[in-house]
Amino acid sequence: MPAEETGAVWTQKGATFSDKSARKEFGLTQEEIIQAIQEGKLQYRLNSVFGNPFFRLLRGEVEALVDEQYGDNYLKKQKLTHELAEINKELRRLRTQIAGLEHRKSAVLESLEGMRAVTKPEPSRVSSSVPRGRKRSRPNVYPNPTSMTRKRNGENHQV
Repeated sequence: MPAEETGAVWTQKGATFSDKSARKEFGLTQEEIIQAIQEGKLQYRLNSVFGNPFFRLLRGEVEALVDEQYGDNYLKKQKLTHELAEINKELRRLRTQIAGLEHRKSAVLESLEGMRAVTKPEPSRVSSSVPRGRKRSRPNVYPNPTSMTRKRNGENHQV
């Protein structure tokens, strides 16, 4: 059973698109689309979004129609032009995103610099009981083991 008979083509992602998308992507007019539908060259389904009707068309059939009417080079040129437009749109979006990130980065750096100025004391105001360059002596946390005694069974024993 061919895919068209089972309706599987209509459910595949990217296999269908609206008549408006076909006009935009391939440069067709509404009259050309309706004429091709009436001649049986295009299958369609009538859909509606928020009460606005449109034709759902099969991409492969629209490509075959454009190839038949305008030639193979026209189809390739339209596809490349459409792809270029999509790339330019994505580049504009990324440039806008980069500009926003740069703005956020500068704001964070300004905040960070402001915090450093407030929290970091100046070297001339630092007071220390020990002059710089000399190490502070630490108290002996671990006493000499020979002087340690431990009580065992109530008696003092040397460790």
